[in-house]
Amino acid sequence: MTVATPTPPTTLPRIIQGGMGVAISGWELARAVSSMGELGVISATGIDNLLVRRLQDGDPGGHVRAALAAYPDQDRAQKAVADYYLEGGRAPGQSYKRVPLPSLKNHRVAWELAVMGGFVEVWLAKQGHANPVGANLLTKLQMHTLPALYGCLLAGVDTVIMGAGIPRDIPGVLDAFAQGKPASIRLDIKGDSTGDPVLLTFDPADYGFAGRTLTRPRFYPIVTSHVLASVLAKKATGSIEGFIIEAPTAGGHNAPPRGTVTYDETGQPIYGERDLADLAEMRKIGLPFWLAGGAGSPDALRNALAEGAAGIQVGTLFAYCKESGFQDDLRTQVQERAQTQRLQVYTDPLASPTGFPFKVVTLPDTLSNEELYVARPRICDIGYLREAYRDEVGKVGLRCPAEPVDAFLSKDGKLEDTVGRKCLCNALMADAGHAQIQKGGYEELPLLTSGDGVSALTDWPVGYTAADVVTYLRGGLA
Repeated sequence: MTVATPTPPTTLPRIIQGGMGVAISGWELARAVSSMGELGVISATGIDNLLVRRLQDGDPGGHVRAALAAYPDQDRAQKAVADYYLEGGRAPGQSYKRVPLPSLKNHRVAWELAVMGGFVEVWLAKQGHANPVGANLLTKLQMHTLPALYGCLLAGVDTVIMGAGIPRDIPGVLDAFAQGKPASIRLDIKGDSTGDPVLLTFDPADYGFAGRTLTRPRFYPIVTSHVLASVLAKKATGSIEGFIIEAPTAGGHNAPPRGTVTYDETGQPIYGERDLADLAEMRKIGLPFWLAGGAGSPDALRNALAEGAAGIQVGTLFAYCKESGFQDDLRTQVQERAQTQRLQVYTDPLASPTGFPFKVVTLPDTLSNEELYVARPRICDIGYLREAYRDEVGKVGLRCPAEPVDAFLSKDGKLEDTVGRKCLCNALMADAGHAQIQKGGYEELPLLTSGDGVSALTDWPVGYTAADVVTYLRGGLA
C-alpha cells in the first residue's frame, strides 16, 4: 500500500501562525487563527507534561476531558484522567505529579501520554470551524517526536512543521503512520560517527491502534538556506509540500551562523548575508515557501508575495495576543513594559542545552537575570533537551548540559558545556503558567523568548486578539 502525496489545497494560507514553545501556541490560539482562514499551529513540544499539568490544575472549562472523551482508546484516556485529574486543582504550594522521565528502554508511560497530548491539542484546535490546523515540533527532541506526532495525526492534523534540526526522516514517518505502520528515526549521538546506529521506533499497534490508517498531512520543514531546502526536497524520505524560510531575527532557537562564528561586543553571534536564503534559488525548487523572522507587518507580507513566497510565518505578535498560552501576568508585564521602554532581545549562544543560539527577552524576574539563574538549583526532571551520548564501553545514555554539573560530568560531559546553560524545559512550562514547585519549595521561573520584532508591541494595546493580528497583517494584501 502506498501513501499519496497530500492534495494541494486550493488556496494556501497567506499567514502561518508560528509554533511557539510549550503551550504558547496552544489550541486556543491555533483555533482562533484557523477560524479566520489562515493556518493556526499548535506546539507539540512538552505535550505529555502539558496534558497532565492541565488536569492537575483542575482542567478549567473541562476542555482536556472533553477532548479525551473523543480519544479512540477510552481505557487509556480515562486512566489518564484517574491518574492526574484533581477536582478544583492543586492545593497552594503542591508540586505537580511528574511524567516518568523516559529513557531509551523505558518510555512507555511518557509516550502514551504524548500520543494523548498531541491528540488533545489538535482536536481542540479543530473545533468550531472546517479549516486546516498545523502542528509544530522540534527536530532536536528526538525522544519525544514520534508519539507526539502520531497523536497529532490521530486527531487529523493537516500540516506538520518542524525546525531546530534537519528533519530528513520525518516525511517517511508520516507516510508510515498514515498506513498504520511503525516508523523509526535514527537517534543522533553526540560526538559519535562510528558506533552502531540506534533507532527510536513507534509502532501504533503497541498503543492500541493496529491497522488504523490516517490522513497523511502536508510537511513544511523550517530551513535557513536554499541549499538545505534543495537537499531536503531531493533526499528526504518522503514528500515535502513546502518550506518555512527562517531568518536569524526569528524568536526561539536559531540556526548557528554559517562558517566561522564570530561574536559582537555583547557576546551575541553575528549573522551575515550567508545566513539568508537566496529567494531566487528557492523559487527554482518549485515548492511554496513562507518567510519568517521579522515578518510581522503588512509590508512584510506584501514584500514576501512580491518575492514569490506564498506568504509569511509570524510568531511574536501572536505570542502576546489574548489567546496565546502565556500566563496573563507575564503577558501583561511585557506589554506594559513595551509601552514605556524598549524591550531587549539577546541572542544567547549558551542558554539552550541544544547548543543552538536562543533568543531571550531580558526581564528582571526571569532566568535572564543572572542572579536568579545562579540561585536556581540545577534539576533535570522533564528532560526534553537531553542529548544522547555513548560512554567508553559503548553504552548509549542521555544527558543534559543544564542538569546538575556532577551528574553531567559523570556521563562523560565536559565542564565547559555546562556554563550558562538554562533549563528551558521548566522555564517554558513556567511561561505558560505551569511552573513546577520543586523540593524545598523552589518555584520554577520563566524565561521568555521572542523575535526581534517584540519592539513592535509598543503599538499594540494590552488585550489585543489573534483576529486583530490577522486583520492587521492582511492590510498588506491588494
